[in-house]
Amino acid sequence: MPVQFLGIAATNDGSETTPRSGPAFDKEYTLRLAAAHEEHGWDRVLFAYGSGSPDPAPAAAYIASRLDRLGILLAHRPNVSYPTFAAKTFATLDRISEGRLTVHFITGGNDHEQRREGDTLTKDQRYARTHEYIEIVKKIWTTRKPFDHEGEHYRFHDFVSDVFPVQQPRPDVSFGGSSPAAYAAGGAEADIYCLWGEPLARTAQQIEAVKTAAKVAGRLHPPRIQVAFRPIIAPTEQAAWEKAHRTVGAIKERRAKGEPLGRRRYTAEPENAGSQRLLAIAEAGERYDRALWTPTAAATGGAGNSNALVGTPETVAQALLDYYDLGVDILSARGYDLLQDAVDFGRYVIPLVREKVAERDAARTPRGTHNLAVVGG
Repeated sequence: MPVQFLGIAATNDGSETTPRSGPAFDKEYTLRLAAAHEEHGWDRVLFAYGSGSPDPAPAAAYIASRLDRLGILLAHRPNVSYPTFAAKTFATLDRISEGRLTVHFITGGNDHEQRREGDTLTKDQRYARTHEYIEIVKKIWTTRKPFDHEGEHYRFHDFVSDVFPVQQPRPDVSFGGSSPAAYAAGGAEADIYCLWGEPLARTAQQIEAVKTAAKVAGRLHPPRIQVAFRPIIAPTEQAAWEKAHRTVGAIKERRAKGEPLGRRRYTAEPENAGSQRLLAIAEAGERYDRALWTPTAAATGGAGNSNALVGTPETVAQALLDYYDLGVDILSARGYDLLQDAVDFGRYVIPLVREKVAERDAARTPRGTHNLAVVGG
């Protein structure tokens, strides 16, 4: 299967290493960054969600109305709107983008962050709510007759939408998480299951957990798998590693000053299983497999997608192919200089990976049989 690449649709130029230079929603930068992704071979970009961040839906609509090919992955947290409203928003955005929308549902792994917008449910309750929410949204997208819903978290009567997606029967649904509750919900409902970059052996275990959850839910086909990394590339291995250490130094310096690292303002130990896993992996070792490097995750406190792949474009491309061979179809990547790194990754890494994937597909190389030896872990 052809591989796909997901980048980031940031609304300003700030990152973990550099404070933003302008407002939270910088209209010109948002378009310039998205256009750079479209021009350099990326398939779609993620419009992320944060409690105090610019609303990703109108930002995505802005980009969709100005670019012709780039796909949109819209992050959405169920606590912020009723599913009847959200389903119409998504369908309208799919119309604006002419069928380029995927929706990523975020359950929320931090109680403090959730309470900022009035969400006081426990994590397990949130996963149950997200499961119900996705079921409702899918039904609204695909049902032309009014229907009632009486659920644990939502109740409504005689609802039918008058706007439907371009994509038929519906847009894809994306979901992530590393806890048993996440595997159960995502395994049942997701078309794409999203993981943060971990060593190959651990990633293989997570893929099996997702497949098992999908089977338990009665699905004939499991979700496609997406894995996210922070690539740090340079023309030589030495230059790449020097760049990697400068990157971690900049993160540590900003954190020591008490500066927020992007949208992350958490001060407590992480509550979500994904971040806990990243920190445990970092504590066990700095380098794994071909190019995985964990100090970036350790420096941010395991905040989100934070494990790096370090090396030349050829090294990073081969590392990504290792994950493809495990069964990963979608590779998510985001640098620290968002614009320039998107250009460099698209120019030097994406073509190498696509070429090798095409060769594998032509040769029908069996997938899921990769050597999982760990180096330096």
